[in-house]
Amino acid sequence: MSTTATPKKILTGKKFPFCPGCGHGIAINNLAKVLADLGYRPEDIVIVSDIGCSGLIDPLFATHTIHGLHGRSPALGLGVAMGLEHKGNKKTIAFIGDGGATIGLQHILENARRNVDMTLIVLNNLLYGMTGGQISGLSTQKFKEIVDFETDIPPFNIIQLAHASGARFAARVDEPRHMKEILKRAIETEGFSIVEIESLCPSYGMKKLNELLEVVEPEEVYENPRPATHIRFSERPSLFDRQPVFEVRYKPGAFKRQGFVIAGSAGGGVQSVGKQLATAGILSGLHTTMKGEYPITVGTGFSVAEVIFDHEPIYYTGLDDDFIAVIVSEDGLEKIRKRIKPDTKVYLDESLAKKHELPAREIITKPFGKIVNRKAAALLATAYMLQREGFIPLEALREVLSQHRLAKVFLETLDRLEQLQD
Repeated sequence: MSTTATPKKILTGKKFPFCPGCGHGIAINNLAKVLADLGYRPEDIVIVSDIGCSGLIDPLFATHTIHGLHGRSPALGLGVAMGLEHKGNKKTIAFIGDGGATIGLQHILENARRNVDMTLIVLNNLLYGMTGGQISGLSTQKFKEIVDFETDIPPFNIIQLAHASGARFAARVDEPRHMKEILKRAIETEGFSIVEIESLCPSYGMKKLNELLEVVEPEEVYENPRPATHIRFSERPSLFDRQPVFEVRYKPGAFKRQGFVIAGSAGGGVQSVGKQLATAGILSGLHTTMKGEYPITVGTGFSVAEVIFDHEPIYYTGLDDDFIAVIVSEDGLEKIRKRIKPDTKVYLDESLAKKHELPAREIITKPFGKIVNRKAAALLATAYMLQREGFIPLEALREVLSQHRLAKVFLETLDRLEQLQD
């Protein structure tokens, strides 16, 4: 980058929030000087931070800033850097503390392996400064001997680890007078660079520079000859372009906002039924939402779908107590049992009605599971409810089902509605 540019001020001028004597401020000032010397403008830079004392930097930079979860700034920075690959002279710089580096160690190694152009600055004050001075995975042996903790467990050498994982440039800085030079080399590196800056923590750690130098690891610089990874971009159709455009073909009934909870078991097609019901609502000119819930095991346990119909826009997909419940299995019933109130209308499989008492005043029981197999019970019960309640025409649901790859099976299920007539 040309150094003839006249950059604007990199820092906002706000007062640093660190404890008096904290070394983080020295690192930030040196970085700002390097960025200005290299001709970067504030709009050319993205600063990424996370949790901890190092995460207090966001308001200090007049650049783009992103604040993330503890230990995740390297991952966030990688994503930003990949997106900026063809955006001109831009630079992504992520900050992390030694505590965050311990928590997010795998992210750092992944960044080094991928070798995308960005710089990670590890502010290592040898401890978790924001939570009381607990040691971290980067606390050195000599420091741990002073605090008398884990003296037989070696720390990570984050610089050697990053170098071995493929970082283009990896360095540790102990003395402030070397900081600017190392940061400049790191930022000028095309590829992933990491700089570990040993830092004072006057509240819980080392209060003087000469004390810090006695306990930290010696300065190290490693370089890899590998070229930086360049991201290959390709134009693809937008996901929105692939979405079908629904034409309103049916007229809905007159009602206010109405919610539905379809409860069954995994493998019972509950999520599919919820989506089909919501789509039928769209064909009927309604605003609709659908969201699903199921356990992490996916193939076993409950499966619940929530659908909302409204003539007005829906800004919140959550359902309160005002909904109609369609329950076709034991798993589904147990999942939503506590949500059923005296004014809840329930469409219940006949086999469940014989074993359970529910507080709902109106319970419609039918042998859904006897007429069709367990994979179709949710669809049959939902279609029966829709036919009886009249919120939208059953034909709207039939049209949606006819477009599905299992249209024949689904439409055969609808034909079984005749067997449920009162």
